[in-house]
Amino acid sequence: MIGLSILGTAIGAPVSQAPTAAPMTAAQSDPRALGWMTGFPPPDDKAVRFTDGDYFAFPKSRWTVCHFRELMPTVGVPRGPGAAVPFARKLDAGIDAVTFTPLGGDKPMTWRDAFDANYTDGIIVLHKGKVVYERYAGCLDANGQHGAMSVTKSLTGLLGEILVAEGVIDDTARVDTLIPELGKSGFGDATVRQVMDMTTGLQYSEDYSDPDSEVWRYAAAGSPLPRPPDYTGPRTYWEYLETVRKQGEHGTAFAYKTINTDTLGWIISRKTGKSVAELLDQRIWRRMGAEQDGYYTVDSLGTPYAGGGFNAGLRDMARIGELMLEGGTINGKRLVPRQAIDHIRAGGDKAAFAKAGYGLLKGWSYTGMWWISHNDHGAFMARGVHGQAIYVDPAAQMVIARFASHPTASNAANDPTSLPAYQAVAAYLMTRP
Repeated sequence: MIGLSILGTAIGAPVSQAPTAAPMTAAQSDPRALGWMTGFPPPDDKAVRFTDGDYFAFPKSRWTVCHFRELMPTVGVPRGPGAAVPFARKLDAGIDAVTFTPLGGDKPMTWRDAFDANYTDGIIVLHKGKVVYERYAGCLDANGQHGAMSVTKSLTGLLGEILVAEGVIDDTARVDTLIPELGKSGFGDATVRQVMDMTTGLQYSEDYSDPDSEVWRYAAAGSPLPRPPDYTGPRTYWEYLETVRKQGEHGTAFAYKTINTDTLGWIISRKTGKSVAELLDQRIWRRMGAEQDGYYTVDSLGTPYAGGGFNAGLRDMARIGELMLEGGTINGKRLVPRQAIDHIRAGGDKAAFAKAGYGLLKGWSYTGMWWISHNDHGAFMARGVHGQAIYVDPAAQMVIARFASHPTASNAANDPTSLPAYQAVAAYLMTRP
């Protein structure tokens, strides 16, 4: 469970787990080098189909992360008709040479070396609102879009915090008072805040190595594919949520479970009359000067996957980070109440978080579906499997956004070469004008 974040496309295909043998390197597994989906039509041995059981298995996953909308139904998050607001640029060639020591290691590594070590598809660094570093590889370029995986959760959490700050949602209310359909489920007597902070006590496992774990039943429910004639289970994300049973007490321990985010998404939609895709578009995306449309994968009912289905361009994810860094404002416009940002930055219950046993995240907490480091820079972040991240460092006035396609889902595989790298670049930038 160390550093684990759920697969962003929980829709029925196997998760790419850590290979039993040493995987191909970033260069060897580059989707351009392997020729996935090239040709008209591509040859069978280079084809990637949603109906194939390995469409998200490494190394195919390194192509898939940039092409979800070509494989399955989606709903758009349009940027609107206005002009994009470009970032100023002040590239700093010295960043590539910044060194750090990986967690648990004894040999230094450079920022440039970490790019390939983490199977990075794109990374951008902002300092004082300007782009100081930007690099792409694999399936991604500046014009492309990439799966954000569980970084999506933090967007859903941000929408929830906005509505709490505005009084639209009472975070002390019981879930069953807002979603009566969940009255008999494990969510019924939880508060909205317990859902937002993932301190619910629920019978639900995201152990992908266990074919009987609940995550696979959730995946089957969320799949947009036609069901086999003998299928009798839930057919949508929300139908599945009604079947979740309670286990333990709410409010006592942090337990990372994606079903919390989709429950929050349901609450948001019920209270506003809008899907999370519509609300993200109207409240943030078209107002922040985005360069590209975003989109969500959806279930068979067209419900956006609030827990991990968002896809976007890298620079636009950096804009989300800049919005958080600047306390809810961007380009001189306030999009998020300051109260919402302040709540996230203050963090959640450290004691509850510690019970989850994240060995690489000691002293951290979780609230509003954001991860709070509580380090001396006040850094906080959004995290997703296979290396997706938005890292915000207020002290250094720095934002890092990264898309990646690491062969191992768990963030424990890249945290040792990511978290100290972010901190090293922050320290470097604090010496720069």
